[in-house]
Amino acid sequence: MPDRGELRIYLGAAPGVGKTFAMLGEAHRRQDRGCDVVAALVETHGRQRTIAALDGIEVVPPRLVEYRGSQSEELDLEAVLARRPQVVLVDELAHTNTPGGVHGKRWEDVEDLLNAGISVISTLNVQHLESLNDVVQQITGVPQRETVPDSVVRGADQVELVDITPEALRSRLRHGNVYAPEKVDAALSNYFRRGNLTALRELALLWIADQVDAALVKYRSENRITDTWEARERVVVAVTGGPESDTLLRRASRIASKSSAELMVLHIVRGDGLMGVSAPQMGSVRKLAAGLGASVHSVVGDDVPTTLLDFARGVNATQLVIGTSRRSRVARILDEGIGAAVVQNSGKIDVHMVTHDERARRWRLQVDAGRRRILAWIAAVVVPCVAAAVLNLVGPNFGPSGESALFFMVVLCVALLGGVAPAALSALIAGFLLNYFFTAPLYSLTIAEPENFVVAVVLLLMAIAVAALVDAAARRTRQARRASQEAELLTLFAGSVLRGADLPALLERARETYSQDGVSLWDNESATIVGTTGAGAPTDKDSADTEIGAGEFTLLLAGDRTRAHDRRVLAAVANQAAGMVRQGRLAEEASRASALAEADALRRALLSAVSHDLRTPLSAVKAASSSLRSTDVQFSPEDTDELLATIDESADQLTALVSNLLDSSRLQAGVVQPSLRPVFVDDVLVGALVGAEDRVRVEVGDVEVVADPGLLERVLANLVNNSARYAPVGDITVSAATHGDRATISVADHGPGIAEGAEVTMFDAFQRLGDRDNSVGVGLGLSVVRGFVRAMGGTVTASNTVGGGLTMTVELKAAIR
Repeated sequence: MPDRGELRIYLGAAPGVGKTFAMLGEAHRRQDRGCDVVAALVETHGRQRTIAALDGIEVVPPRLVEYRGSQSEELDLEAVLARRPQVVLVDELAHTNTPGGVHGKRWEDVEDLLNAGISVISTLNVQHLESLNDVVQQITGVPQRETVPDSVVRGADQVELVDITPEALRSRLRHGNVYAPEKVDAALSNYFRRGNLTALRELALLWIADQVDAALVKYRSENRITDTWEARERVVVAVTGGPESDTLLRRASRIASKSSAELMVLHIVRGDGLMGVSAPQMGSVRKLAAGLGASVHSVVGDDVPTTLLDFARGVNATQLVIGTSRRSRVARILDEGIGAAVVQNSGKIDVHMVTHDERARRWRLQVDAGRRRILAWIAAVVVPCVAAAVLNLVGPNFGPSGESALFFMVVLCVALLGGVAPAALSALIAGFLLNYFFTAPLYSLTIAEPENFVVAVVLLLMAIAVAALVDAAARRTRQARRASQEAELLTLFAGSVLRGADLPALLERARETYSQDGVSLWDNESATIVGTTGAGAPTDKDSADTEIGAGEFTLLLAGDRTRAHDRRVLAAVANQAAGMVRQGRLAEEASRASALAEADALRRALLSAVSHDLRTPLSAVKAASSSLRSTDVQFSPEDTDELLATIDESADQLTALVSNLLDSSRLQAGVVQPSLRPVFVDDVLVGALVGAEDRVRVEVGDVEVVADPGLLERVLANLVNNSARYAPVGDITVSAATHGDRATISVADHGPGIAEGAEVTMFDAFQRLGDRDNSVGVGLGLSVVRGFVRAMGGTVTASNTVGGGLTMTVELKAAIR
């Protein structure tokens, strides 16, 4: 199998910025270096400079495709594959192919070329990106039917922005370098307004900036670079979820806004369960962060300063915001605290210490289990010795009872630090010092009195008992903290699912929380990856460092091995991920079943309607043609003309019926993609009124709408024919008017009208209100009308005509000049 070809895309904010010209310039540069380059499809749009730039490049002739009476040029995929150049030029990546080809979209043809080992250079406008399609429509008011999935563009080896200022682009339009002269004024006053172009340019720049940032993150990850590169300002604010979190978050937002930086909120879940917060507290933080445009991240770590700095370096943060310590000065003397440790080890990251009202309100000396055990061993030796020295200085002021009480207190203090062995050692040392220095005979290990032996034994037993109780309490505390941590993490992951996270988002949350290089979900039955995240995500079980089973699925993690107690939470995550996959599969099956049910209902309704409505005109055709062929009867010229007219009328009815059936199937398949442009209603009516001119009164004036001329003609023709069929006498009036940025086209008759409440149901398929004898057709006409109008971004409504009859009103976007 050949190596995959490279994809290079020239991305522009709007038509006319010079994408195709830039593509041709790159083709000439590659030719000069000896590269085999051909042009498979280059849209010159009649621009002389572009045509001149194409000169000297071999062209693979396009494939001519005939569809609905017209021809169009499409990429000849087979010819390019047979020619097999090193590089091929394919313009307009978002183009929708004319039906009849291998693929429906041009980017799918490009995928075939890349898979064949052929490199492709293409072009694309930002409005054709799937993720920005609705934003562009909101800005310009023009829907873009042709889109490319963002994943296709992100997967390109190179994406180069072709940029030009709005003023320069509008100047190009005025000089006729983009559109024909007769279209320039309409373009400048509509799509190419200065505000539109500025917004589109900003969208393109931001999208490219995100792609560059993603590429930088990938490069740093692949090369294990942890130093901060100040390529883009990014602010991380650390919150505990406590009352001071709002203050820190707002302060960090102001810092980020001054430098147009990205703001990220970090919550560290302590591995020992300390600093845990409730779900409502973190919910408040998330709500405020969303309002400030910040993203919220949670990670697990026992060492808060190290975890905080590792995260900041991992996301290439340039500034870090943390709160001042809540502890008193005494506590800070004993332990420097998180803030001091972060400042000391921050390196190139700027650290902001923010004061808040909660500082120094409460504190407690927190010593981890390892330090507590070391402190206990030191105290077991030092504290009894200090007590002996104090007693030696005091002298005879203490009697035997006081001396014994002091050593009892010393042993008790050491036992409270925890650890049976340190407590026992402390008791032995205390008993030795009490007997040797303060019990007669002095400076001898001889125990003369039985009560002295009892004191030594009691010291030992008391120390062991108290230490055992302290250890048991500490163990229960650690278990409670661990349970608190697990509950917080489970709440975190469950909250992500409830907030609508999909499978990749859930896996990314797990990867980030446990600081993994990558996470994947493995389907044991099909032996395939069904979800993945992270640059170093495992591709199979052999490449994973940790495996968490979840029935027929397995969660694979690559990175630092997780601890045993983390596996319980990860098992819940694995089950959630597996549930998402199962739910997605069930939804797909339900969708397919629903589609089959709808198709079956449509088939039955179609057969029911067609069985009657096809038979009527066919019977008329058969009767008339059989009569004409008969030799038993001699028809007069008038009779012959009437029979031929019957055949002609029945054939027209069949043609209209088949056309509506085809249009309905196209709407059901979702393949109707109008080409919207400004068009005068009067021009469209010329074709729509064929055969009904004698009954129609036109009052449209100089109204121009944004529509597809062909679809609009079909809409008006169906509405006029519908009026003619249901209102056999009287005039049919077609009128149009403009109301601000909208335009209305009305078709009114003076027939029987419609019953109250039928204004909506009459647009459903297979509706023939009243089932009259003159209602020839399967009831698809108005359904097709509604589908075509919606495809053009408009609406169609029905109402009773004043004085009797029916008025159909189509509302579309007005073409404002």
